[in-house]
Amino acid sequence: MPRVCRLLCVGFFCAALVLPAVDAGAQDGAALSADSEPTTLAIPAGPFLSGSDPAERELGYRLDEAAYGHSRTREAGWYDREYPRKRRETGAYSITATEITNRQYAAFVAASGHPAPDVDPETWASYGLIHPYESTRRFAWQDGRPPVGREDHPVVLVSHDDAEAYAAWLSQVTGATWRLPDWREWEKAARGPDGLIFPWGDAWDPSRLNSNDEGPFDSLPVGSFPAGASPYGLLDAAGNVFEWMANDLGNGRFEVRGGSWDDSGCGVCRPAARHGRPAALKHILIGFRLVREAN
Repeated sequence: MPRVCRLLCVGFFCAALVLPAVDAGAQDGAALSADSEPTTLAIPAGPFLSGSDPAERELGYRLDEAAYGHSRTREAGWYDREYPRKRRETGAYSITATEITNRQYAAFVAASGHPAPDVDPETWASYGLIHPYESTRRFAWQDGRPPVGREDHPVVLVSHDDAEAYAAWLSQVTGATWRLPDWREWEKAARGPDGLIFPWGDAWDPSRLNSNDEGPFDSLPVGSFPAGASPYGLLDAAGNVFEWMANDLGNGRFEVRGGSWDDSGCGVCRPAARHGRPAALKHILIGFRLVREAN
């Protein structure tokens, strides 16, 4: 099949995309528009320093305590569950430079008829979250369309199954294999080969991400913080929204990483930080990005 090379940019970072040409018989017979194709970054095969040691976890707890004035994350042992610091390996792959946006997800909804991101009051109440139902309305879609002015914000109110359905559709229309990242792939792209504590370095800097330290207490367009890029150029790996991983933690829960606009501190925004959420959860703080497998 012939191949097409395109240069797409997000923020200050550009990546050359080499994609198979879409067959006329692809789903619904429609190729993606340029602004609906996720920009990817190539991550080389090889080792990287992953996980955390006691000193890094202590830093996370102290950041939280300074921001919140209490020790609840320490008392709950949130960061004690992180994988130990060690060198791990990945193969070569590409990963989307940012989270998948409402604009990109809208192409999937329009082509496939998949339900648009939303949640009803009863389902939201069943989650037992601290955010009131009214806080979901600015993220909810209307008539199959994303909220006006939020086209380039990360898509949220999507379950783990929704994210996997988008990946399956994107695989079909592009001819490439797209999927949610394994945590090793995500963490390597987010902190580089040398295991930085934050994507940009080892020092906490709230000006480099969208968190509740200096942010608007809301999501922002992806790529809004180029100074927060990882050594590989990954954007928004800390803050904005948490991201679904491929990793099944059992009991119907999947791993999420990255922190969000709702978090202060931001110990949870470190790439090593991890926790699980129910697969069916449609949260205003959780989106996703994808890996494209190497040919």
